[in-house]
Amino acid sequence: MPRAWIWAGLFALLAVALLLGVAVGAVALPWAQVVAGLVDPDANPIVFKLRLPRVLGAMLVGAALGAAGAAYQGLFRNPLADPYLMGTAAGAAFGAALGLDLVGALSPAYAQWIRAGGSWLVPVFAFLGAVGAVFLAVVLAGGVGRTKDLILAGVVVGSVLTGLTTYLMLKDADRVRAVFAYTLGNLAFIGWPEVVRLALYLLLGLPPLFLLARGLNALQLGEGVAHSLGLALGPLKLVLIVAATLITAGAVAEAGIIGFVGLVVPHALRRLGGGDYRFLLPASALGGAVLLVFADLLARVLVRPAELPVGVVTTILGGPFFLYLLWRMRARG
Repeated sequence: MPRAWIWAGLFALLAVALLLGVAVGAVALPWAQVVAGLVDPDANPIVFKLRLPRVLGAMLVGAALGAAGAAYQGLFRNPLADPYLMGTAAGAAFGAALGLDLVGALSPAYAQWIRAGGSWLVPVFAFLGAVGAVFLAVVLAGGVGRTKDLILAGVVVGSVLTGLTTYLMLKDADRVRAVFAYTLGNLAFIGWPEVVRLALYLLLGLPPLFLLARGLNALQLGEGVAHSLGLALGPLKLVLIVAATLITAGAVAEAGIIGFVGLVVPHALRRLGGGDYRFLLPASALGGAVLLVFADLLARVLVRPAELPVGVVTTILGGPFFLYLLWRMRARG
């Protein structure tokens, strides 16, 4: 398919997703109120203060996961790689559980944890936990040059941190519910401060990924070929891991663990527009934004007036796709 058509389709879907995300919810809004709320922030507080930041937050989280998934798939040359491969998700969950544990210690009345500082403390700990998990995996693997060891180290670190998270959760019944809800992913509490932080993460992490797209293209030919072309593989891998980890950690810190976005989007766009990472990285960011906004829309309307965690919706959508990928890989031998 011509890439111009792909870009046009992605931007059109993003515009539709933005309008539907603002208009549809527990209370449906007429289009006139939607347009008025987007033009004048004081015209409709539901539009500007609640739904618009949630939709923008979903776009930013989806963009982060889509681009990070494409980068990891290129780095490890594995279509099944996703943004959580190196223990990022387990590290974020452990950081969130640890943050909740500290909040509980600071506030004996656990119901007052938000007033005790939990609204900012938990995302900070989740971010540090995600970054720390990847750093530990790199150390255990002996550096970024050992690709297979990185994957194994990420699995080991993730397993250990999952066990520690379970221990922290079982110390308190309220913590079980809070951390469990976090691990399912939720966009309901994203406001303008979270949107600003997510935008900052992407401004720091996306440009290095886009600038290294040519290096990822060369890496697909094999490390030997890439090295013969003059690429410094160690620094290339290090920058890719740091940038992809930064935007993934920011996404899970603000929205929880949302699976399959970083797996499905890059693979689908690779089949549509080819494997050139100069196209695939920005297209995956845009496609991830589109997918997560529509998934969040489904999460809001499927059991209305209640809501599903958006991570449940992405798992239902992405699980069959993952099985399809496994079947195709097995069919190819």
